[in-house]
Amino acid sequence: MLRRISLAVVGLVVGGVLTIVGFAAYFLDYSTLNLIGFFYGIPLLLGGLALKASELEPVPLMEPTPPAVLELRQTQATPTQTQILKDVTRFRYGQEAHLDDSLAHLGLSPTDDERPILRGVRETEVDGAYTLVLNFESLLVPFETWKTKQEKMTTFFGPHVKVGLDNPDPDRVEVAIISTPETPASET
Repeated sequence: MLRRISLAVVGLVVGGVLTIVGFAAYFLDYSTLNLIGFFYGIPLLLGGLALKASELEPVPLMEPTPPAVLELRQTQATPTQTQILKDVTRFRYGQEAHLDDSLAHLGLSPTDDERPILRGVRETEVDGAYTLVLNFESLLVPFETWKTKQEKMTTFFGPHVKVGLDNPDPDRVEVAIISTPETPASET
């Protein structure tokens, strides 16, 4: 819940209220409230403005997650899948795009202008396995380039996953991170 609240908006609201109270107290000659407004309100207001300037909004869930998939997440999701889901569905500060470092490491973001943009995320089940699907708008990186990086993505996103790619329309690429739960040694 808290990760869906913008710290920038909190800073702007609290800072704005304290600043207004400070100015009102100044004109009404209430020195204590005046100091609170100026010493706390203005810095909070400026901090809120700075955060707002560098804010990256959460990526929306493309569809509600079914209860069966939520159960699969609890039992099969890898730490990497869990971290990606948490990171892209909360406000971020100081980044230009979600997963920008990961895309650069994978060679899918030659320049900032060519970087694919994460537009949505969904959780689903593929062959009984928990799957996190990342939906990218990829205007300048062709699907063939994504396919050449598929093996690298599988190793990058960690052990116990495989990566599937889909091209639902010409400017979209879906990256499915599919968990591959370990099979106990007695079953192999």
